[in-house]
Amino acid sequence: PAGKSCSCPNATAVCSKVCYAGKLEKVYKGVRENLLHNWDLLKDANREEMIALLDEMIKEFIKDSDKRNAPKLFRIHWDGDFFSDEYAQAWRTVILNNTDVKFWVYTRVPTAALILNNITNLSIYFSTDSENVDNAKAINAEGVKLAYLADTFAMGQADLKAMIGKVGAKCPENKKQIPLISQKGSACVSCGLCIDNKSDIVFSAKKK
Repeated sequence: PAGKSCSCPNATAVCSKVCYAGKLEKVYKGVRENLLHNWDLLKDANREEMIALLDEMIKEFIKDSDKRNAPKLFRIHWDGDFFSDEYAQAWRTVILNNTDVKFWVYTRVPTAALILNNITNLSIYFSTDSENVDNAKAINAEGVKLAYLADTFAMGQADLKAMIGKVGAKCPENKKQIPLISQKGSACVSCGLCIDNKSDIVFSAKKK
């Protein structure tokens, strides 16, 4: 689940204010219960137990992908974050053990970004806003791309250029250029910017 009280140790006031995942938890009781179930399994587990749980999930994902003849593209965390270095290390092991899967993830946890950096089958983004700029600069210097959140795309691109000298790409789904879900699949898959780690990315809280 989202939030500093659960799996988001580096949540900022900016991301907490607009957190879509946290809103879904409140609206849909079943979603919240499922997330809490996952949290209960993982939060006190040791690394070996975490690896076993995560690897089981990925093996089921691979089986389902093969059954549907679908590309093996797996986003880590549509909700929550890397709540500990031990958990990030567990994911590193699972990702390296499943090289036929292409993973992608966003995180606000600096240590997790570094633990998971430079893995061939993982695209990782450090989630950034005006409150964690110093961390973002340090992480970006290590080669990790940034996902910057601002009120508007213009503000985000201006801030990003001031930080790293590049404006980044505007998320086309966030900009309402492509649907979140269509018969062709999800926006992230049809776009490919983040999955393929092509560019730093900018998100707008106001979607304009």
